[in-house]
Amino acid sequence: MIALFLAATLVPAQGYRVRLDTRIQGVSWRGLDTGTIPRAEAIEQPGGGFLTPDGHAALCGETVCTFFAVGPVLRGVPWVTQADISVWGTGVHGLSLRANARWATDLGNKATWPGTEPELQLVEGYLEYARSGLTARAGRQFLTGRLGAYGLDGARAAVRDAKRGVELTGYLGWGLARGSVLPVTDPALNPLNDFQPRDRQIVAGLEAAITSGRLDARVEYRREVDPSVDYFVSERASASMALRPFRRLTMAAGGEYDLAFGAVGSADATVAWMGRGYTLSGGVRRYRPFFDLWTIWGAFSPVPYHAMHTAASVTPLASLTMRARGEWYKFEDAEVFTPGVSVEDRGWRFESGVTWTPTAQWVLDGSYQAEFGPGASSRGFTGRLTWLPNAQFTMTAHGARLQRPLELRFNDAELTSLGLEAEYRPHARWRVGVEAIRYEETRDRPDATAIDWGQFRLAGRISLLFGTNADRVRLPPAVRTAGNR
Repeated sequence: MIALFLAATLVPAQGYRVRLDTRIQGVSWRGLDTGTIPRAEAIEQPGGGFLTPDGHAALCGETVCTFFAVGPVLRGVPWVTQADISVWGTGVHGLSLRANARWATDLGNKATWPGTEPELQLVEGYLEYARSGLTARAGRQFLTGRLGAYGLDGARAAVRDAKRGVELTGYLGWGLARGSVLPVTDPALNPLNDFQPRDRQIVAGLEAAITSGRLDARVEYRREVDPSVDYFVSERASASMALRPFRRLTMAAGGEYDLAFGAVGSADATVAWMGRGYTLSGGVRRYRPFFDLWTIWGAFSPVPYHAMHTAASVTPLASLTMRARGEWYKFEDAEVFTPGVSVEDRGWRFESGVTWTPTAQWVLDGSYQAEFGPGASSRGFTGRLTWLPNAQFTMTAHGARLQRPLELRFNDAELTSLGLEAEYRPHARWRVGVEAIRYEETRDRPDATAIDWGQFRLAGRISLLFGTNADRVRLPPAVRTAGNR
């Protein structure tokens, strides 16, 4: 794949575009140390549990107790650079190249910051051939749809009939790990060791879509196979539809079926009405986690939940918008019984907010969130004040506070953050920005591990865009009509 990229970039091109984004930040926070003591030295508490002689909560086995204590201050200096490259006009009409790569390293403690191994990652890199009615890609690419985002190294082709609004897509290749740009066999994705697949999965799928002015209907089928045992890793199908019977009304619904597990997956249905100065929506949904067959998580029979939600947005003035959203949910019966234990199986969440723009230079936004559910709850608010004195400069001050009491554990947390960021755009092709944030987090614990988890972050970023202007299509000359004379 890298060879394809280098070969294409060496061909004299009529047009290219490169965007570079680099960001570096410094972070310091309190770490943890793990210790052990003989069980004979642990102090058993009247209400259950154990403490070390110096007051730390301990988890005890038959002979040894493990505990966490205050560790040294850790410092990370993550530096991330992302490059996005497009090349076209290579001599073959309709042929272009797209590549997106990410380089990340930690200039501080090498074992501190996550996501920096491996340092260089190819996010996307493919050749595309696009003509009327046909689009074909070869290389690393990401698929998005009802079955979620998925990456593969392989080929994808789509044929379409624009007049009838019909499109058919097929793809085949080697899959990437879900939520990652790395193969599932990569050492960086190996927390369970023996449970990690030895070979990459082969993925194949089909998509069909019908699109018109009022209807958008899609179906998708995806299968993953482990080539070492010639057995399914996953097999799923989905269908979705969006219907606009009137200009202001939209109805959408969709669902998934897990053929490998033989179970109905997630599904949802919503209705939205867009009026003059207001928007109303509501719907229902079912969520069931999806796991590949090679993982152990499917053996735990994940329990889905059902939810009902509603939302509203009102703009009484051109400068003022108010919004609110609420949801109630309930888990299905887990079909287990534990004597003496009663656990909540339902909860709700709510969010409201206001955006006020008194002038073109000032924007004030605030919101409040609350959630009460099984095992925990949270309440908090956020606020942002943005100042735009001109088209080149933006400054934003923001703050937030979150309370998170836990039902089944001690360790209630409160988090407060305050930050300031600024961005300067002297030219359409480049911009610079800086940001400073202070997090104050406290843990309410009855033992000696109730430490301050606050941290300070200072970040800087630069974005550069350069290339030819061949992709910028000029507007046609204006035509004078009777209405604009």
